[in-house]
Amino acid sequence: MAKLLHTLIGALVMAVFPAAAAELVIGLGADVTSIDPHFVNLAPNNSIAEQVFDPLVRRDARQRLTPGLAESWRSVDDLTWEFRLRKGVKFHDGSDFTADDVVFTLDRPATIKGPGGFTVYTRPITGKIVVDPYTIRLKTAAPYPNMPIDMSGLVVVSSRAAKGASTEDFNSGKAAVGTGPFKFVRYAKGDRVELARNDAYWGAKPVWERVTFRLITSDPSRIAALLAGDVQMIEIIPTADYAKLKGNKGISIFVTASNRMIHLHLDSNRDRSPFVTDKAGKPLEKNPLKDARVRHAISKAINRAAIVERVMEGLAIPAGQLVPEGFFGYIPALKPEAYDPDGARKLLAEAGFPDGFGLTLHGPNNRYINDEQIVQTVAQMLARVGIVARVETMPMSVYTGRATRTEFSAALLGWGVSTGEASYPLRSLLATWNKEKGFGPWNFGRYSNPKMDRVLEQALATVDNARREKLLQEATRLALADHGLIPLHYQVNTWAARRNLTYVPRTDERTYAHEVKTR
Repeated sequence: MAKLLHTLIGALVMAVFPAAAAELVIGLGADVTSIDPHFVNLAPNNSIAEQVFDPLVRRDARQRLTPGLAESWRSVDDLTWEFRLRKGVKFHDGSDFTADDVVFTLDRPATIKGPGGFTVYTRPITGKIVVDPYTIRLKTAAPYPNMPIDMSGLVVVSSRAAKGASTEDFNSGKAAVGTGPFKFVRYAKGDRVELARNDAYWGAKPVWERVTFRLITSDPSRIAALLAGDVQMIEIIPTADYAKLKGNKGISIFVTASNRMIHLHLDSNRDRSPFVTDKAGKPLEKNPLKDARVRHAISKAINRAAIVERVMEGLAIPAGQLVPEGFFGYIPALKPEAYDPDGARKLLAEAGFPDGFGLTLHGPNNRYINDEQIVQTVAQMLARVGIVARVETMPMSVYTGRATRTEFSAALLGWGVSTGEASYPLRSLLATWNKEKGFGPWNFGRYSNPKMDRVLEQALATVDNARREKLLQEATRLALADHGLIPLHYQVNTWAARRNLTYVPRTDERTYAHEVKTR
C-alpha cells in the first residue's frame, strides 16, 4: 500500500510539474548578436529578449494583442494613452517593477550606439506622465492609434540595473535583469544562450528548469544535432530536409505561414552608387537605380514562382506587397509582379541602359531560409536581361552594420510584420529616413517618396480603423508602384522537435522556450 501511495504521489507531482528538473536544448537557425534588447531590432535577438524581459503588451501566435506588464490600456483623449501596470511584479534581482522602469525604457533606444531600430516605436511619444507607480500616460503630438501595437515591440528593462549600462554589460549578464519567465545565465557569442527558470515569474511558470539555445546556423549541423539527440527541438527546417523529417516517426513538425517578407532594397538616393558599374566593372557616373523604370525592370526580371519552387522547395509564398493575406493593410488586388524578361529589357532600354550594367547584390548568408541561394538565383535572373550581377554575402552580424550604413547598392532583407499591420514595414523600410521621427531605420536604399510619407503620417494619426486601413493601402500602393523595394516572397515558418514535445507555431517566427510543452 505504501509503495502504491508513493507511486501515485510521484505521478501526481509529475502531472502538476511535468518537467520540474528538466532541461530543454533548442537549436536556433540564426545568430543572436546581443543580449541587449535595444541594440538592434532583429527577430533572433528579440526572440531571446522576450524570454528574459517582458513588453507592456504581448502578442499571441497570430499577433493578436494580449496583456503583458500592462494589465490594460485605454485612450484617455485623442493625444493620451494610459497603461495600467501589474502590481507585485519583480525583476530577477528582486526589485519592484514600476512606471519608472517604463519611462527609462522608452528613453533608452535613442541613446543606443548601434544599429538600433527601436526608435520607430518611441519617437511618436512626446511626453510621459507617471500618474502613480502603476499608471503611466503617454502623450503624442497627434492622435496615434498604434500606441498599444508599438508597446508590444519594446521590452522593459530595469532602470536600476540598466542605468549607464553598455551593450556589453547586457551580454555579460550584469545588466540583463528582466521580469520574464527566464533569467539570464550565460551568453557565448556565436555558440549559445543559457537561461534558468524564473520561479517568481508573475505569469504561467515554464515547465523547463533550464534552457540552452544553441546557435547552429549551419543547416546540416542543425539537422544532425536533432537526429542525434543533442538538441530536442530546432527552428528553420532546411527546405531540402523537410520531407525526410516529416516522414520520421520520432519527430513532430510544426508549420505556419510567416509574416516575414523577403525583399530587395535598391539604392534610389545617390547619384553615384558604390556597387553599380558598367559591364566591364568600371564605376558608373550615373546611378541607374534612381530611375523607377530600372527598379521596375529588376522586379520584372525576377521569377518569384521559380524561387519558391526550386530554391524554397515550396516552403514560401510569392510576395507582391508588404504584408501577407489576413494582415491589416493587405490589398487583395495587389498581386506579385509577373515574370517578364522581355518587359524588363524594354524598360532598361527606355531608361537609357539597353545593354544593361553591372551590379553587386549583397545579402546575409546565415539569417534567412536559403538566403545566399536566393541572392545567387536573383543574380542569374538579372543576367538574362543584361544586368551583370555579382554576389557578395556575409554573416548577419557583419551585414547588418554595413547595410544600415548604406554601404550597398542592392541589399537583401527579410522583414517580419510582428505588429500585424502594414504601418510597421512602411515606417521602417520605405518612409524617408528621419532620425527625429524614427522613420526609415531599415530603409537601406534611402528611398524617399514625400507623397507616400504624407499618406503614412495621416494613417498613423487616424483613429478610425477602416479609414486607417485604406490610408495604409494607399501608402503601400504609392511606394510599390514606384518600386521603393522589390518584394520576393513570404517565408513559411517551421519547427521540428522530438515526438514528446509540442509547440504552437507562430507567424512571427519566435521560438519561445516557455511555450514548448511536453505531451
